[in-house]
Amino acid sequence: MRYLRLYATTRRHPSAILLLVQLLGLVLYPFIENTDAGRIGFGAFGIVVLAVTTRMVRSTPGLAWVSVCIALPSIVLLALQALYGMPQLLPWSAGLEAMFYFYAAFSLIRYMLEDQRATTDELFAAGATFTLLAWAFTYLFVLAQALQPGCFAAAVNADQPRTWTELMFLSFALLSSTGIGDVIPITPHARSLASLEMFTGVIYLAAVVSRLIGLTLQPRK
Repeated sequence: MRYLRLYATTRRHPSAILLLVQLLGLVLYPFIENTDAGRIGFGAFGIVVLAVTTRMVRSTPGLAWVSVCIALPSIVLLALQALYGMPQLLPWSAGLEAMFYFYAAFSLIRYMLEDQRATTDELFAAGATFTLLAWAFTYLFVLAQALQPGCFAAAVNADQPRTWTELMFLSFALLSSTGIGDVIPITPHARSLASLEMFTGVIYLAAVVSRLIGLTLQPRK
């Protein structure tokens, strides 16, 4: 019965599961990215996140076949990098993952905007969409760094490429408009991407989150 209740809960609140997986990734990545097994673990967890996100898109107005067509080559490229260490595939996998997370975020936004009342799952979806956007821009930063090495600088190890955790920190700082931290974009293309993320964060909070808050406070008939 316990497993049946857990299964029913995940079906009612798939956005909560996606949000939990995303936040778990934020906690786990710093532990694995600098270890010998980190490359394999990083790719494996990326595959898990892609699978969960694909399941989430199926619960939204988004087209499942579009998400699958983007996710499958991403999973193949992640597996090749994890098993055989093929860094030349990084720009392709990063670009596909960014596209995938943007599409998943777009599908969740449509899911949240189609109702006239705010459900519990839609409130979880607001947080999940924020993390999806942060991950999408992180992979855009990874793509930019792969194509233009040195486009991001930091106070520590300035001559080294920025790690995924550092770029994720920058993405969350820009999307939430809470600052920029010690990682900064220093080339025109990188600054353009950073500006787009700041604009996206402001629009998301103003157009989507504020609407959900308004629907939550609205008296139910």
